[in-house]
Amino acid sequence: QVQLVESGGGLVQPGGSLRLSCEASGQTFSNYPVGWFRQAPGKEREFVGSTRWIGGAAYSKHYANSVKGRFSLSRDNAKNTVSLQMNNLTPEDTAVYYCAASSIRGLIVGQISNPANYDSWGQGTQVTVSS
Repeated sequence: QVQLVESGGGLVQPGGSLRLSCEASGQTFSNYPVGWFRQAPGKEREFVGSTRWIGGAAYSKHYANSVKGRFSLSRDNAKNTVSLQMNNLTPEDTAVYYCAASSIRGLIVGQISNPANYDSWGQGTQVTVSS
C-alpha cells in the first residue's frame, strides 16, 4: 500500500492562493488514480479533483463543479507527487484537504468522485481561508 503525505496547507485571505502537494512512498502510483478530497467541520468528505492515467503518457483530470476554473491538478511522476493549485480561494474552501490513491487502475469517470474507491489516504492538511 502506498503511503501519502500532504503539505502546503495554511491560512490565506479570500482571493488568495495555496499549492498543496501529495508525495507518495512505498510504491509508484503513476498508473493509478490520485484524488483530492476535503472535509469541513460537521460536513461529509467531498470530492475536489482527481487525475487518472488513460494510457501512454496521458492523464485525465476531473474537478468538482465548486472548484472548476479555480483549482488545477498537476502530476510529477518522477517525484511521485500530485499537486493541487488553488486560486481565488473563498471561506467556503476552508477544510482539511486529503490526498488519496486508488488501487483500481481502471477507475471510470463515474467512480472517481467516490471516496470509497480510494484505499490509501494521507493524514490531511488544514486550509483556512479567512480575513
